[in-house]
Amino acid sequence: MPLLDWLNKPDAVRTVQKVPYRLLEAVPELSVGDPDTENMLIQGDNLQALKALLPLYAGKVKCIYIDPPYNTRSAFTHYDDNLEHSLWLSLMYPRLELLRELLAEDGSIWVSIDDNEAHYLKVMMDEVFGRKSFVASNVWQKRYSRENRESIGDVHEYIFVYVKDQDKFKKMRNRIPLDEAQAKIYRNPDNSKETDPEKRWRGLPMTAQGYRPNQMYTITASNGKTHIPPEGRCWSMVESEFIKLKEINRIYWGKDGNAQPTVIRFLSEVEGLVPWTWWPHEQVGHTDESKKECNLLFGADVSFGTPKPERLIKRIFEIATNPNDLVLDSFLGSGTTAAVAHKMNRRYIGIEMGDHAETHCQPRLKKVIEGEQGGISKAVNWQGGGGFHYFRLGETIFDELGSIHPDVRFPALAAHIWFCETRSPLAKPADSALLGIHNGTAYYLLYNGILGDRRPQSGNVLTQAVLDVLPKHAGRKIIYGEASRFGKPRLEAENIIFKQIPYDVRAL
Repeated sequence: MPLLDWLNKPDAVRTVQKVPYRLLEAVPELSVGDPDTENMLIQGDNLQALKALLPLYAGKVKCIYIDPPYNTRSAFTHYDDNLEHSLWLSLMYPRLELLRELLAEDGSIWVSIDDNEAHYLKVMMDEVFGRKSFVASNVWQKRYSRENRESIGDVHEYIFVYVKDQDKFKKMRNRIPLDEAQAKIYRNPDNSKETDPEKRWRGLPMTAQGYRPNQMYTITASNGKTHIPPEGRCWSMVESEFIKLKEINRIYWGKDGNAQPTVIRFLSEVEGLVPWTWWPHEQVGHTDESKKECNLLFGADVSFGTPKPERLIKRIFEIATNPNDLVLDSFLGSGTTAAVAHKMNRRYIGIEMGDHAETHCQPRLKKVIEGEQGGISKAVNWQGGGGFHYFRLGETIFDELGSIHPDVRFPALAAHIWFCETRSPLAKPADSALLGIHNGTAYYLLYNGILGDRRPQSGNVLTQAVLDVLPKHAGRKIIYGEASRFGKPRLEAENIIFKQIPYDVRAL
């Protein structure tokens, strides 16, 4: 497979390994609403924030949407969209690697981009996710009027879609609900104003291409007229199925009873439309709409430069998620992704580096909780509620001497160690020395006084007394602690591998 190459690519490929693991520090005064919510708004460098999320969320995110800088050689108030090409590639590569690790097996990642970097991004994503993981390059019509400033008017952007597993994604992928314009072909001939989907219907053709002997029968209508399939076609069902539909009045013969039979299908039975790659502005919004949404939220003088319309994000979530699924946006911008996720009852994690995490994203989500009625609110009957926790990036897990930072508490170190050992996140925050059992091995952490102050060094040293109170496991045991009083023969006899803190705690 051809690979994309650029100046300093080897450094970009190694970046993830060099990024320190940092703690997430809660900021209660900026958190809003339900204290039991799982929704997170994180302020800080998104590369470091993504690394910090790995121990808790690897393989758990159902849908990732990002709207990274487009590298358009333009000046924007809130971020630098004028990165030199190789720097842009080096910025994106490690972030895509971490996003891949966070993605669920049936999950998908959607990336907005324009022609400035689209083709380079496609090759890079082929490399990071694999060419077999590519689903589609959706084309979003972002303008409804002509663009006359350039040689050829720019009226579209792309949304690349990649997945972990094509088959699993296809099974969970939702169809697009029909809007009224698409549903207008479903009518009630007796009442043109009918709105009940169980009383609106259309006739579906009852023929199929090809020749199948058991689907080449003669049909006699109630008025005595006979029908056979047109040349080169057959009926779309065997005769016994046709008779069943006829007996329950699901066959339509036209207004005068002389037409070819069609199958009556009610609007209430329509599952929706299979998504396709053309996204017109009438269905998912446009840049003028998104600008007005932001102006209403923030005021025209402090609004965001290039927001996406809420309807666009809604369409992505309709296809790729269901209620309570976890979504992530690591280039949160003005907060549109989190706002739409909140209104659609999706759990979310939003990451934004700049000050506008606090000046734009936090106030916007606060307004959502209070029930603001812009964007998609009326379409989804949003009435307010819920909450989110605000975080900033805290200390690194290791200090400059390589020791565990004194501010690192037991649950954070436990999550870090578990992920390093198993490459999977802890199911819930650790509150016991036994972190869990993975592939027959039990993992223990003696740290931060988890066993109480009655034991040597607050129970952080492996002694006989400590071993006696640890939850039992008959198989292999890996125990992290400050020191061990057991010699090698005793450790082998107990089927224990002891790892010393901090020397055996690996960085991610």
